[in-house]
Amino acid sequence: MYLAEAASGGGAGGSSTFLLIFMGLAIVAMLFMSSRARKKQAAATEFRSTLHAGQEVMTTSGMFGTVVHVDGDKVTLISSGGQESVWLLAAIAKLVENEPEAPEQEDDEVEDEALPPTDLGINPNPSRDDTAR
Repeated sequence: MYLAEAASGGGAGGSSTFLLIFMGLAIVAMLFMSSRARKKQAAATEFRSTLHAGQEVMTTSGMFGTVVHVDGDKVTLISSGGQESVWLLAAIAKLVENEPEAPEQEDDEVEDEALPPTDLGINPNPSRDDTAR
């Protein structure tokens, strides 16, 4: 009803009411998004303030490494290849959770598995007859 009045120009009170409601909803939405962003930023700051040597982390660019030293707003990481690099503290995105290692399979179990068919003729039981060529 308000939209029809605003579109037809039939009532200045209707269009101003619609505008006020729309502006109120926009302000509420902006406050809600701002509140969520502040909470997220506070959590990231808390995480970065607790970094210490030995923790596995991932940077914002996707590099994985182990924290060697934290000095103010600089963090020294060592990669899996043994290369050390210095990063800005804000570039540390998250802590890497170590996944539990899967139990190792015995060699006997691997030998029992069937070989996949190949075009090289290595599989002793081919799925099609290639001898008719």
